[in-house]
Amino acid sequence: MKRLLIPAALLSLAACNPTPVPEGPAVVTTTDALCRPTPNGRAMTGCYLTLTASRDDRLVAVSSPVAGEGQIHEMKVANGMMSMAELQDGLVLPAGEAVALQPGGNHIMLMALKQPLAEGEMVSLTLTFEHAPPMGVRAVVGQPPAG
Repeated sequence: MKRLLIPAALLSLAACNPTPVPEGPAVVTTTDALCRPTPNGRAMTGCYLTLTASRDDRLVAVSSPVAGEGQIHEMKVANGMMSMAELQDGLVLPAGEAVALQPGGNHIMLMALKQPLAEGEMVSLTLTFEHAPPMGVRAVVGQPPAG
């Protein structure tokens, strides 16, 4: 009987101690930051990157010194029509999952550009999250890969 009670007690204790949540603030990493070049006369462009958060978080705002406004946009197709709209509540970043902002999908829009963006230049972006501290990112200006 004692042989059965000890393992049962250990299993009960283990069930009472769920996996601990990581200590400290959420940490978000970025890769592949890119903004499209703009032809003269165009005052907006799209930017793309991949975000990975250590804990559940949300990208809630974007700003840049080269633009009057930054927005997080969603692209979707409804009734055969593609539409783009700002994600008013931001972009969900599930813990540990790489979330790609890419052409034809969720992306960053920089609007009211102060000057055209030329291939090879660098653009500073400030990303603001619900939990993680704000993050500065440098994006190269270039064409996204085809596909």
